[in-house]
Amino acid sequence: MTDSKTSAASAGRRRTLRVGPAGERALRHGSPWLYDTWIEEEEPGAAGDLAVAFDRKRRFLAIGLYDPTSPIRLRVLSHTPARIDAAWFQERLAAAVALRAPLSEAAAQTDGFRMVNGENDGLPGLIADRFADTCVLKLYSPAWIPHLTEIQTGLAALGNWQRVVLRLNRSMQTAPELLARHTDGEILSGAPLDGPVLFRENGIVFEAEPVIGQKTGFFLDQRDNRARVEALSAGREVLNVFSYTGGFSVYAARGGASSVTSVDLSVPATKAACRNFSHNKNDPRIAACRHEPVAQDAFVALEDMHRRGQRFGLVILDPPMFAQSRAQVENALTAYARLTRLGLSVLEPGGILVQASCSNCVPAEDFFACVHQAASEAGRPLREIERTGHAIDHPVAFPQGAYLKCLFARG
Repeated sequence: MTDSKTSAASAGRRRTLRVGPAGERALRHGSPWLYDTWIEEEEPGAAGDLAVAFDRKRRFLAIGLYDPTSPIRLRVLSHTPARIDAAWFQERLAAAVALRAPLSEAAAQTDGFRMVNGENDGLPGLIADRFADTCVLKLYSPAWIPHLTEIQTGLAALGNWQRVVLRLNRSMQTAPELLARHTDGEILSGAPLDGPVLFRENGIVFEAEPVIGQKTGFFLDQRDNRARVEALSAGREVLNVFSYTGGFSVYAARGGASSVTSVDLSVPATKAACRNFSHNKNDPRIAACRHEPVAQDAFVALEDMHRRGQRFGLVILDPPMFAQSRAQVENALTAYARLTRLGLSVLEPGGILVQASCSNCVPAEDFFACVHQAASEAGRPLREIERTGHAIDHPVAFPQGAYLKCLFARG
């Protein structure tokens, strides 16, 4: 359970920050972040203290969580004056969950989705994912540690959780003195875990690894795109590259694919993909699909398949984040272009290419233009089917919050 000293931090004294012109402009335009370089005067405090940002004329700009360990010095909770307490957190959490009401109402078919999407739900640096009756909290700032009690209380009022799991980003794990004895993968409340958690997504059973898996244990943001792949897979041989635990693969199988090849560098991930097929063996379409897991570097695997003359009717390219900063965008676009060429080299004429990007630093138009240019240069111009973005449980409330983009095209 959460240590008592990490609760009710909102009752403490508020720090003050005097903001320069750049920060003032950003906050007045709704930025959820205030960077240290935008601050002219700073009253020091501890991670998780409430802090109020003022302009040079002492006019209110925002209130949020102070984090002296990060260039993002203030994670904004409100751009208007507000009393930040347990009731405020409960109201904000309830609003986020209400936005997902269509998913909650379809729990018999989908009981795995994102309940809180950080900045986009007004809770910057905090993610909450649901996997059946397990709730996973992922924190990206130690500023949330003093407020864990309020968050747990708010979540408890919104669901009958068998357990709540805490995940911490890597930078937080290197500063245990800021964590009040909390650890990554800790069970904050409820029953311990013995293996993965099973949940449903559009009626398909998947396993998530909340304690040791990537992010919160499963990538929920591609749910709608997986359903689109299902509708396009009938009778096709499908290649799923960067397959992780086989989300797209199982959907393709249920859509009637004759075979699915899942490529991922991680051996544990490809084994999990096989288990996800086993979890759904009662579905005759999934049982009838031939599944081949390949634990290999994606680029090497595509080159090998091209040399062997393998061809697929549908190729899915869903790589990890290629750019984590603007300085990496050019290299990321080069990697996307190379990936497009390799994907098309194993796509049969007239087949379907599905290519995604999860790098928020790469603008959507730049990504789509890059893919089209690479395809044209390869002599395989694409005919678009559609472009897609975020699902209902991954709302976008500010420009940098838009990271997911996906292209469906014939090539």
